[in-house]
Amino acid sequence: MNTVRLSPEDNVITAISPLEVGQEGATQLIPRGHKMATTDIPKGTAVRKYAQVIGYAAEDIANGEHVHTHNLEFRNVDTEYEFSTNLRPVASATQQDTFMGFRRATGRVGTRNYIAVLTSVNCSATAARMIAEHFTPDVLAAYPNVDGVAAFVHGTGCAMGGDGTGFELLQRTLWGYARNPNVGGVLMAGLGCEMMQIDWLIEAYGLTPGPFFQSMNIQDVGGLRTTVEMGIKKIEAMLPLVNDVEREPCPASELMVALQCGGSDAWSGITANPAVGHACDLLVAQGGTGVLAETPEIYGAEHLLTARAADRAVGDKLIDLIKWWEDYTERNRGNMDNNPSPGNKQGGLTTILEKSLGAAAKGGTTPLTGVFKYAEPVTAKGFTFMDSPGYDPASVTGQIASGCNLVCFTTGRGSAFGSKPSPTMKVATNTQMYERLTSDMDVNAGRVLSDGASVEEVGREIYGMWLRMASGVASKSEAQGLGDYEFVPWQVGAVM
Repeated sequence: MNTVRLSPEDNVITAISPLEVGQEGATQLIPRGHKMATTDIPKGTAVRKYAQVIGYAAEDIANGEHVHTHNLEFRNVDTEYEFSTNLRPVASATQQDTFMGFRRATGRVGTRNYIAVLTSVNCSATAARMIAEHFTPDVLAAYPNVDGVAAFVHGTGCAMGGDGTGFELLQRTLWGYARNPNVGGVLMAGLGCEMMQIDWLIEAYGLTPGPFFQSMNIQDVGGLRTTVEMGIKKIEAMLPLVNDVEREPCPASELMVALQCGGSDAWSGITANPAVGHACDLLVAQGGTGVLAETPEIYGAEHLLTARAADRAVGDKLIDLIKWWEDYTERNRGNMDNNPSPGNKQGGLTTILEKSLGAAAKGGTTPLTGVFKYAEPVTAKGFTFMDSPGYDPASVTGQIASGCNLVCFTTGRGSAFGSKPSPTMKVATNTQMYERLTSDMDVNAGRVLSDGASVEEVGREIYGMWLRMASGVASKSEAQGLGDYEFVPWQVGAVM
């Protein structure tokens, strides 16, 4: 088999292997994963894939011709939205699945047990890293229930407005990491004179200083060296307390999984993303939560999500985000089609509309129960959405801040992404890439094409790994130590 048909309504198909002139109607060499017209498409006519519009013919396209950036153009979405017209009931679970998690005093459940060294400003980043680096595996060997001491540093925190969107985003992100159920203890380090004052954060979000939450400023303590020494002592005192917790059986309903993709290709929307969507459906059936993000990467597919909105208010929130992003990109002299990267296009994706239709498949089929701001606590159960850019580190940072205790990341071109305190597992969209990057990929969804596996079969495999990973099994990125440099809060607004 050389091509895969997606829907009777499509007027393009995708090549599983390169097509040569004359092969199955091809009129020119068509790379693997790229599109071929299955009928004549006049200039200006809508081009369809997944039974949805992915662009418009920029010129007359003949049957059998390669369809890509040279002859397919993007146009902004102009959609009549429907709300709550495609609500499918959540399947009933036949049994209650469990994992071994860390139950917190708040009642929430962690899949890991970290001590986080958070910084209010870039000026304290070096001190935070020095403190965390002191706690090597040898030092932590006496505390088997502690997964590590991790520094979460960033490049902002000052020279910003104190009442703008950027300030609010950073505050929510820092607070979200401090309260993530995978964090057992927090040390927050600042300089002292920055805009992002630690005391303001504590007051704004009701953080309670005590044995599990400590803070300090370099200026007050007396310099970098003294700060590092004091920070080490504070964490040494915290370690026995954070270690005094053990994994216990917890229901799968306590899992909140960040649904993420990066380095996508043409197969993302055919193999890995639908498989993750099925895993999300299985989790929702257990009472758990899936969190889709990357607002620019649902652009052109948002009408499919509004039709699944639990009510009109949820759908309207999603449309408001789309309108904000249209304005945001226009203000910054861009457009929504800037999102597909050169790698995406080499992998066969042409427009953001095509990319988004595949990306939205990670959300499965259940109702959309809530739409949330970047790093805002996700309080709804089921399938939800959180606003974020498409840039993977910034998006995942927001999802972890929102409460996600696991991350599931699909990729077609390949990725070495990892995260802390919530570990990332990666799902390959095609077998060739999986075999090339075996040390980084956890699941091969390419089996849907190469081995004839069903999407549901691979989805069950992904869901099963979520349970194992939640119980302490390391993903491949986690085992390689990734996650110390992937904390990237979304920056919006002027730097002054």
